[in-house]
Amino acid sequence: MIIEARFNGPPGTGNGGWSAGVFATAYGGQRPVEVTLRRPPPLDTPLTLTDDQVHDPDGEVIAQLRPAEELDDVVPPVDPATARAASAAYPGLTDHPFPGCYVCGPQRLDGLRIFPGRLPDGRTAAPFQAPAQVSVATVWAALDCPGGWAVIEAGRPYVLGRIAAHVEALPRPGDECVVTGAVVEAMGRKALVRTSLYGPDGALLGHARATWIGRQ
Repeated sequence: MIIEARFNGPPGTGNGGWSAGVFATAYGGQRPVEVTLRRPPPLDTPLTLTDDQVHDPDGEVIAQLRPAEELDDVVPPVDPATARAASAAYPGLTDHPFPGCYVCGPQRLDGLRIFPGRLPDGRTAAPFQAPAQVSVATVWAALDCPGGWAVIEAGRPYVLGRIAAHVEALPRPGDECVVTGAVVEAMGRKALVRTSLYGPDGALLGHARATWIGRQ
């Protein structure tokens, strides 16, 4: 496995959702998988999955994987117009801790360009146009940042620590989708969030729960 440089999150490291999706795909199976990131995923580096751990060439553990409990809760959908309106007020357009992020970075014209803005009830929502090449990792990536932006504030960045996701179906290239996120609980520097991805017809394509860790 290699996380290519263009799939970055924070500078020099892999986007958490994309990396977790690559690891989960290698782990195999259709059931939900939970991925705990032990270290920031390195870019352009051969990684090895042995049993339930991802290692770098030096033997350091990058991630731990295990089957996840069923993911029952989903974040309710919103209509595309509501998602577009929320996205127009995306705070990351003017204040982003990692503006080059492949998923939500405004500097990445070649990224997924998912810009989650807040709804009045505290959820986030954003439109998402599926890229020309869609994989399971694409869905994991789309389910990543909208949860983080439910807790990220100016001067208070968070990074993904753990994510469990279930992919119901892949969007087709060019599909106009909607992704939503919500905070379940905030506990000190940790926040438990949920995200859901919906297709053009409103069908649930994937959903996830994740733990985000606030940086000092």
